[in-house]
Amino acid sequence: MNRKNSTLLKILLSLFLLNSLSLYFYFTSHSHASSTPDPHPYLTENHSFQTQNHQNPNFSKPWPILPSYLPWSQTSNAVAARSCEAFFGNGFTRRVDILPPANHGGGSWFRCFHSETLQSSICEAGMLRMIPGRIKMSPGGEMLEAVMGRREEEELPEFETGAFEVVGERLGLGFKRIRDVNRRLVNDDFLNQYVPQGGIDKHAMKELIASIRVVDSKNFVCEEWVDEPTLLVSRYEYANLFHTITDWYSAYVSSRVTGLPNRPRVVFVDGHCKAQLEETWKTFFSGFRYAKNFSGPVCFRHAVLTPLGYETALFKGLSDEINCRGASAHDLWQNPDEGKTARLSEFGEMMRAAFGLPLNRHRLEKPVSDHNILFVRREDYLAHPRHNGIVESRLSNEQEVFDSLLTWASSHSECKVNLINGLFAHMSMKEQVRSIQDASVIIGAHGAGLTHIISATPKTVILEIISSQFRRPHFALISQWKGLEYHAINLYGSYADPQVVINKLNSIMKSLGC
Repeated sequence: MNRKNSTLLKILLSLFLLNSLSLYFYFTSHSHASSTPDPHPYLTENHSFQTQNHQNPNFSKPWPILPSYLPWSQTSNAVAARSCEAFFGNGFTRRVDILPPANHGGGSWFRCFHSETLQSSICEAGMLRMIPGRIKMSPGGEMLEAVMGRREEEELPEFETGAFEVVGERLGLGFKRIRDVNRRLVNDDFLNQYVPQGGIDKHAMKELIASIRVVDSKNFVCEEWVDEPTLLVSRYEYANLFHTITDWYSAYVSSRVTGLPNRPRVVFVDGHCKAQLEETWKTFFSGFRYAKNFSGPVCFRHAVLTPLGYETALFKGLSDEINCRGASAHDLWQNPDEGKTARLSEFGEMMRAAFGLPLNRHRLEKPVSDHNILFVRREDYLAHPRHNGIVESRLSNEQEVFDSLLTWASSHSECKVNLINGLFAHMSMKEQVRSIQDASVIIGAHGAGLTHIISATPKTVILEIISSQFRRPHFALISQWKGLEYHAINLYGSYADPQVVINKLNSIMKSLGC
């Protein structure tokens, strides 16, 4: 066997080992799942999600094999507080059992995994009932044109006590009832310790957990039953790519920390209207549904309550110093380093794999002779009912810069340069992610569209043009956390000299061997 084939075999064996370890952690940490009783006899109806697979409505998408994947564990005691792994991965290591699973059938279970580093918790429940009529918010999922002028307050949930319920009544060995009912599942002290308010005015997930009431089995009646693992997600900035990616990341981490064997379904516990970014929710996970779309009480066999996007390292890093650098999973597997992370690379690969794009497992370098330079454009668009469709000017002469780069690219003689017009508002999400993946250099003014660099491949170079009014660290940080080369052109005002941009690109292209 030649050296190339031997190396390929070793890589494949490593990937198999990593995924096998993940399954091991799932089954060892979820041993209660097999002993969790079947629904009570009166819970007879089983209405599953409507998915794209009409022949098998219970179908859940498998997790793809990711080159940057490292095992996830809830009991990784070796993870140090404020390490990169604690910020971006296995930081949810303090397990708190609020309602343990019953040993002799009946009842629900509820537990949380707390991260001291992020001051946040991922909670999960078995036999959790949601009563949509006790959640005050707009229906959600409407066409934008139908809800113009609707206030944000109408779209965010307000929970009555008992909006969510668990069965607390069960029988002990002596056939005596050992769990009080008709009470809140957790008190304020628990919420303040494990789901603190932080800097968020309205913490929807904290309020959801506060609404959970313990009831006995005779009052636990459902019109629908969802068997598949389901994420309960409350979104805020649902039409902004940066904030939506924080929600995607939180949902992904929650799925991995709780060891879900397949990609879960999602229920939006919010009343936002339909947005373009729903396309990726559907692609990333196994389908979604709005909470208000359920006609009556619905029971989830296994629900995971995901933290808000504001509680991820992606958002907290804007104000809290997270001094982490991106590294390859292979290097971290062999030489663990608390100052490095491969989690964002893993997440970016997950996004690309979800759209069926190749992951280039064995080709980290881009070809030297042919380079795509992606210019991410900012356009007027109507994002939500309160948006006027006018984008703030962060590069006042964007068209002039683009036209100058187009002339420069066409006359570049050292190698072939393709300037890609990144009009993302007119592209599907798959086309956007593909253009990011195929780019050697990504250039653009500071704006949410640049958040796509989270899906960029290794060796991609980022060039951000920053106006004086928008000196914010979002994309410098994401580049750092992914291990990407990053450059910035800081403007005085919002006008960029095209020749300055061209000179910077010439320097970057030389570093790429062009």
